[in-house]
Amino acid sequence: MAAIFDRIGENVSSALGSQKGVPSAATQQQTTLDSQKGGPNVIDVLEPALPTLDRLGASLQADLDAQKVASEWFAKFADAVTAKNTIRIVGLFLEDGWWRDHLALTWEFRTFHGVEKIKKFLDDQLAPFDLSNLKLREGAVLKQPYPDLAWVQVLFDFQTNVGIGSGVLRLVPTASGEWKAFTLYTTLEELKGFPERNGPRREFLPNHGKWLSQREEERSFAGRDPAVIVIGGGQAGLDAAVRLKMLDVPTLVIEKQNRIGDQWRLRYEALCLHDPVWYDHMPYMPFPPSWPVFTPAQKIANWLEYYAEAMELNVWTSTSAESVRTQSDGRYEVMVKKADGTTRTFHVDHVVLALGFGGGVPNMPTYAGQEGYQGEIIHSTQFKTARDHVGKKVVIVGACTSAHDIAADCEEHGVDVTLYQRSDTYIMTTKEGAPRIFGDTFWEGTGPIEDADLVNTSLPTFMMRELAKRITQDIAQADRALLDGLKKVGFKYGFGSHDAGLLYSAMTRGGGYYLDVGACQKIIDGKIKLKNDSLLERFTKTGLRFEDGSELDADVVIYATGFESAAKAINRIAGDELSAGVHPIWNLTEEGEQQGSWRWLGVPNMWFMLGNLAMCRYHSKHLALQIKAIQEGVYGKRYEA
Repeated sequence: MAAIFDRIGENVSSALGSQKGVPSAATQQQTTLDSQKGGPNVIDVLEPALPTLDRLGASLQADLDAQKVASEWFAKFADAVTAKNTIRIVGLFLEDGWWRDHLALTWEFRTFHGVEKIKKFLDDQLAPFDLSNLKLREGAVLKQPYPDLAWVQVLFDFQTNVGIGSGVLRLVPTASGEWKAFTLYTTLEELKGFPERNGPRREFLPNHGKWLSQREEERSFAGRDPAVIVIGGGQAGLDAAVRLKMLDVPTLVIEKQNRIGDQWRLRYEALCLHDPVWYDHMPYMPFPPSWPVFTPAQKIANWLEYYAEAMELNVWTSTSAESVRTQSDGRYEVMVKKADGTTRTFHVDHVVLALGFGGGVPNMPTYAGQEGYQGEIIHSTQFKTARDHVGKKVVIVGACTSAHDIAADCEEHGVDVTLYQRSDTYIMTTKEGAPRIFGDTFWEGTGPIEDADLVNTSLPTFMMRELAKRITQDIAQADRALLDGLKKVGFKYGFGSHDAGLLYSAMTRGGGYYLDVGACQKIIDGKIKLKNDSLLERFTKTGLRFEDGSELDADVVIYATGFESAAKAINRIAGDELSAGVHPIWNLTEEGEQQGSWRWLGVPNMWFMLGNLAMCRYHSKHLALQIKAIQEGVYGKRYEA
């Protein structure tokens, strides 16, 4: 990985000059990032910093014309790109500016921070991809999330030798009065010659009496193999399948549950999404306008089932993937087993693993004395309703979303319930947090979901983190009364990974938070008991004993402790040899890109789909475009420099 951080010479900085108030790219600092394996990974990078007006030594004009600012900058940019003059291009950026690319110019997920890295990337990739036909969209806007922080934001379109792409540009003022690029994002939207089969390219001929038999034939794959098998029929698997279908890539989804949606349907009754409906739409078929802002689990389960049928996805339910093995020709042999015990072996070009965190296998800690405990031990995935535990004492191990939901359900049914908190939890209310996080992109009336996805993804992750630190403090201030109440009763709350709140914690940990919809007040009021003053030492016959000698009686212990690692889930299906080459799943690379999901996994033509509804909606297109490009022979070399 050292090559990623090679300097390209002081001639770049001297050619560009310096900008008042902006640290030179030559003065790099050491930053320690958390690695997937838990150890430090010290690398030479620029320290991410928000482009505040004070840092830039700049101010805003009262009569600012955002479209004019964007047009003037973009004209210079387009001319420099046409001339393939990378010195001129990076001269239009802040020295610590960012270029994020998803497939369009790299066939990878990459983020380049600082003009030296941007120039190296452009020197390598601009000519081979032949970036051209750059067109600025109308609608440039001045965004000013805080008085000291402002940028002009605008979307644009472009083409390369293989594809059609979109981008997002953010410009900031400088002390000289010149506007410079703070962030630029490019992403692949379509492969030339291989458009999606929808809209004007849908089937126009009537189908008289043949549709049902055609669908059955398509779904059965009798006497033929699909090009792609997707293992897992949750939102990740369905999104991958529907994107591939629109690109005319034959795909079969294997789902072990009896019905699509059972991943949600069979969880606890009180389960409900805590992110808003505008954030959660699925590709091509948004939720109807009457849909509730926060979706109950059973409702989303039924929607997934309906979605698979309406989008005519080929799904085999009650079917498990028993093994995935490589063949001598580079394809995959996938053996599946149906509910009746019969098996079938497919030979496919690609395998998409849409297994969720850990393949849905519960993470069950073990403690001394557990075998002698006379009560019941279950995982949160086995909990259905507090009605099953009326009259019992329940202890929940864990203090994030599932733990709070289950505790609230128990309290509402009169169950004596205690939350055992092992580490601090990020808390925000949906009332105060959701509008501050999603209001500018995913909210009522904010515009097309496609544009929202572009804008949301365009901000490099480490810059999103810096901005999120401020937003997290704003939310905490709005939630002050609630947080003060939690503090008084001893609840341990933090502000998430790097103090950046919800989204960054989701991207790095996949958890560690609770979006409050009422359980916190029950803790404050003592209706949900709290235990967090000592580490759990062992089980007794009648409950739990802690290191300080205290004990809790418990008839039922519920582990709200998440799931096993994705690596274990892959290993169970693919075996030791194949899974040994798979990259870590989740958390971030040194550049702030998600590890493993939606992109090169380390093993040719094996892919992993993971994420919430919004992530899966957007990045399923990236996954499908990579597969389609490989199938059609237009996939280029992944940029790894």
